[in-house]
Amino acid sequence: MKSRLFCAALLFSLCLSMSSSSPAAEPPAQPNLVFLFCDDLAVRAISAYGDDDRKLLETPNMDRIAKEGMLFERCVVPNSICGPSRAVIQTGKYSHLNGFYHNRSRFDGSQQTFPKLLQAAGYQTAVIGKWHLVSDPVGFDHWHILPGQGLYYNPPMIRNGEKVQHTGYVTDLISEFSVEWVKNRDKTKPFVLMSQHKAPHREWAPALRHLGWNGDHAFPEPTTLFDDYSGRGVAEREQDMTLAHTFTPRDSKEVTPPYLNDEQRKAWDAYYEPRNRVIPELEGKDLVRWRYQRYMHDYLGTVKAVDEAVGAMLDCLEAEGIAENTLVILSSDQGFYLGEHGWFDKRWIYEESLTTPFLARWPAVIEAGTRSDALVSILDFPETFLDIAGEPVPADMQGRSLLPFFQGETPADWRTSFYYHYYEYPGAHSVRKHYGVVTDRYKLFHFYEPEVDYWTLIDRERDPDEMTNVYHDADMAEVRAELHAELTRLRTELKVPETDAPESLSKRPGKNKGKGKGKG
Repeated sequence: MKSRLFCAALLFSLCLSMSSSSPAAEPPAQPNLVFLFCDDLAVRAISAYGDDDRKLLETPNMDRIAKEGMLFERCVVPNSICGPSRAVIQTGKYSHLNGFYHNRSRFDGSQQTFPKLLQAAGYQTAVIGKWHLVSDPVGFDHWHILPGQGLYYNPPMIRNGEKVQHTGYVTDLISEFSVEWVKNRDKTKPFVLMSQHKAPHREWAPALRHLGWNGDHAFPEPTTLFDDYSGRGVAEREQDMTLAHTFTPRDSKEVTPPYLNDEQRKAWDAYYEPRNRVIPELEGKDLVRWRYQRYMHDYLGTVKAVDEAVGAMLDCLEAEGIAENTLVILSSDQGFYLGEHGWFDKRWIYEESLTTPFLARWPAVIEAGTRSDALVSILDFPETFLDIAGEPVPADMQGRSLLPFFQGETPADWRTSFYYHYYEYPGAHSVRKHYGVVTDRYKLFHFYEPEVDYWTLIDRERDPDEMTNVYHDADMAEVRAELHAELTRLRTELKVPETDAPESLSKRPGKNKGKGKGKG
């Protein structure tokens, strides 16, 4: 199968070379890889995932990837938080093996990563945008990254170790630098580009051109916006990520960011100040509803700029004549809550944060307009990148190559369950540590700290909004036993230690109410 793939790629390269009248270098036979990665992008924020009645936003360029390629319905993450997800993608290993458990961790760049392996195999490698792994990138010929979380406007960045100051909007800058790198690459070699956006991370600051983009349209409220968590346990009730109690003046744009220049500040204040005058009159559910509408405007406004950046990259690949043999992936480090259960943020094994978008286009291989409901993961990305490049996948990586799906095949032995483990407590938003197993229908998970120690079983078929713990229901005894057995099997297979390693402990204070830190 792999040899046929390379023959097809080689034939395409030869045909393209012969059809060109310019003396340009012969394109590489191996496919190029463009990895477009977002931070906190919810599935519901991409119109390709929704029907006409549920769409929050039109994303024509992201939709183009799905239309011309493949959409995965359920791509899950091993640990729903920014830095750990990025470490998983670098290594193809869970947090307990790659050593990056939470956003207080520091990535060990000396370990095996897929960029190092592809670089050694002759690929050009670049990462541009949000890195968020603390240590400097390793295995990249070029890197141009945001320090920490980065700023939405006028961001300082680090380019190959040198600090540089930029003026403009962060998504536009990352897009510009990414397109520029593709145009100026060594055209005799294949490449992998990780173009990684800050957006739509908190505090959801849109580009100035997108202020008022929805014309003050009222977004439909989630049915669970005022969830009281009565069907679940103390962990769900004691979290700190609600629109009612955790939303800060910085989130609601009552505070103008200090890093705007005079022109930017004028436009910002002209939009937000008149709309903020109603705030003192609001309380209770009315205030939550107002915050939800402000949140939706700002969050989706940042997504609009990302969608434009996706379009710029797709257009660049077409103009460079390399779109046919370039795998483009669009994904995010995890999903995100858009008011469901009254929440924003992520962290939980619950569906909105567990499931992340995953769109793929590779015209030479992927049939246009295909979809898959298989249980895939960002854990599978590095194995996939190595496989399509014709490189061996190291045996200690814990995911599997998705190449068969791209070729229209679902392996008969593909996974039907997935292991999840979240570590960051105490920490921002006070979500308790938990681990569990996920299937197409069920979730069994354990909040395992001594002071909060209980099991939860969710039946998504009967309870799609995940409102009720049925762990102790008599009619769930058989399912419960089967899931416990599967969870034990997965923890053994994945070499999860019985007790958390010391480096997994988070030192950050457990509450951040009123602080507006927005970590991770």
